[in-house]
Order: sequence, then structure tokens, then C-alpha cells
Amino acid sequence: MSLLEIDELRVAFPGRGWRAKPVEVLHGVSLDVAPGETLGLVGESGSGKTTIGRAVLGLVKPSGGDIRFDGTSIAGISPRDRRRLSRDIQVVFQDPYTSLNPSMTIGDILAEPLVIQGATAKDARSRVKTLLDQVGLPSDAVERLPREFSGGQRQRVAIARALAPQPRLIVCDEPVSALDLSTQARVLDLFVEIQRATGVAYLFVSHDLSVVRHISHRVAVLYRGDLVETGPAEHVTSTPDHPYTQKLLLAAPVADPARQRERRLERRRIMEAS
Repeated sequence: MSLLEIDELRVAFPGRGWRAKPVEVLHGVSLDVAPGETLGLVGESGSGKTTIGRAVLGLVKPSGGDIRFDGTSIAGISPRDRRRLSRDIQVVFQDPYTSLNPSMTIGDILAEPLVIQGATAKDARSRVKTLLDQVGLPSDAVERLPREFSGGQRQRVAIARALAPQPRLIVCDEPVSALDLSTQARVLDLFVEIQRATGVAYLFVSHDLSVVRHISHRVAVLYRGDLVETGPAEHVTSTPDHPYTQKLLLAAPVADPARQRERRLERRRIMEAS
């Protein structure tokens, strides 16, 4: 049984201007995520991938279709039920700094969701220590502020906060796109290690096929609100079937100038053919 099921999901936003018709940005997308699995959701800006993640989190209201978590519909649940669901579904956003309260210490940031859910101060402190160790941060981080850390370290804090309530699913919204390449690799390895240790599932949103190849079991490709290809990560990110996915793959830079030139010409040929 799937942990997360997205069935014919449609999302429409209000049009611009007086009496403008709503603009549909998702046109009946169906996806699923199994327990302990990573589904990479990839596409260009405007493809609708982030909208899917926001709909799962309850930040966007669907105009059609359904979203089920552990067999129960969560598309139209009450705010109270949504808060209760946050124990099972967490999120890691793209910019770690803006998602962390700059006036709170790391210890308070990590303890806050635990205390809200009823943990004692002692239990919260113990859990915070475990979380810091889990994401590879020193124990003295509890007394420091977010601005005292690098971008990669702040993202580790954001990951620790998402792990605090021991969720079953984490929506990862471009969590490494603001980091340099070497930091990206370390954070992606951290996601993999955490999944192996905890069994948490990821809905991993990215525009970069090389990133989702590194972390995903399966990959789904979105183009202008439609699902155009889905399958095992190795196949979709290496030998994709759909022309749009092929263009995404060829758009990724490589270190060899001659190979890069060949990829650019091949991408142009596919674009002209389509």
C-alpha cells in the first residue's frame, strides 16, 4: 500500500484582471510514494512540481482530484486535523535561512515543535541532542543563532527540525538548489543516510535531473502541469523516453567541452523536432 497517493490532482489559481478565468496549473496528475521511498519530482520553473508539494502540505487548495495519506483523504481536512497531520508530514524548504527564526537559538528552534506536541523540557533537550548528532552538527549548536552557520549547516538545522516529530513523509522543496556543488553532495548524502536509519519517505522536488538521480528510487517528470514520464530513477535520468525529459538531461552541464557541445547540438535537434 502506498503511503501517499495523489489521484488526478488539479489546481487552479485566480486569473489576472477583472473577471479573468482561473488558470489551471495542474491538469489531473496522479502519483504515489511508498513507505521509505524517495520519489523525485522534476521539471522546469512553472511546471507545477512545487504546487504538488504545497498541495500535499495543505498550502494550496486542490480544485479537483484527491490526496490520500495512509489511505485517508487529506485534501480538505480542517486546520486542526492538518496540525495533527504535521507529526507525520514535514517539509524542508529551499532557503534554510528564511525558514529559520533568526532570533531563536538552534536549541529553541528544534525544541519548539516537540514542546507543542506535548514533550517535557527534559525530553525535548534529549531529542534535540539526538537530532544534532543525526545531522552532523556539534552539540554546542543549541546555544547559537542561525546566522552563525553556513548555508549547508543551516540546511542541516532545517532537516533536523523536520525530523523532530519523527515524520513518515518529508516534502523536500528544492532543498539543495541554493547550495554550492560540494555542499549539495554532502546534504544529499545526509538525506540518504537519514532515510536508511529512519525509513522516512521523501517527495523530493527539484529542477535538476542530476540531483534527483543521486537520491531518488523513482522519478516523475512534469511539463506544464502534466505528468509526461515516470519510472525508475536510473532509466529516467540516463535514457529517458520522453523528448522533454531528454531536453532536461541534455541541458545539464558536463565538464568535457566537446561533450558539452555535442549535448547542446542534440538538445537543439530535439527542440526543433518537437
